[in-house]
Amino acid sequence: MTANGDKSSGLSRRDFLKISSIAASVPLVAGPRVIEVAGQEVAVHGPGAVPVTSGQEVAVHCPGAVPVTLSVNGKRFNAELEPRVTLLDALREHFEVTGPKRVCDRAECGACTVLIDDRLVYSCTTLAIEAQGKEIVTAEGLGGGERPHPVQSAFVNNDAQQCGFCTPGFTVATKSFLDRNPHSNDREIAHGLAGNLCRCGTYRGIHGVVAQMTGREPKGNAGTTMIASGATASSKGDA
Repeated sequence: MTANGDKSSGLSRRDFLKISSIAASVPLVAGPRVIEVAGQEVAVHGPGAVPVTSGQEVAVHCPGAVPVTLSVNGKRFNAELEPRVTLLDALREHFEVTGPKRVCDRAECGACTVLIDDRLVYSCTTLAIEAQGKEIVTAEGLGGGERPHPVQSAFVNNDAQQCGFCTPGFTVATKSFLDRNPHSNDREIAHGLAGNLCRCGTYRGIHGVVAQMTGREPKGNAGTTMIASGATASSKGDA
């Protein structure tokens, strides 16, 4: 009996919290949320939803792996991936495309920057299934070996790397920036590359890369401007 004289529903606090947590934790995917009750699959949210009572065994059936096909650097890759797998994990762990680096893993540093249909994105916060049917380009896709991209060569010539973890993302971002801004000034360069951070502080060399590619000499304070812009950069979804 409850305090007001009504009969108890028989649902304990533990059962209530268990059921509530299931409803909150089921992934946000299309279709009803399906669980298993007493050996039968039933929907607890969406069409055909049924109540779950105390004492019943509940097992959540989350979405399993699904076929995913990605086009990376002109090649097609196929894998069975769970919908939650990020593009970064798919590239590195499943397709052995290790140019994009996992550094911050929260869309802040830009080390995982790739191009998707010529648009800069952070692969650590992009789902692999979202990139299907699109052209993905990583640092490996720009060039390499005996045929590096001019931007990659400029990074070497200007000593624009130290530990190298940010370099693949920076080369992709720099190439994209130059494609869109072939005649940029120092402030535009600092703003255009603010989505990528270098913890070693090689901003002067990175600015020298852009200066070399645009055929001019960088100003003495150009690297300082990039440091100030990079240190305060915030992610808005694009790298």
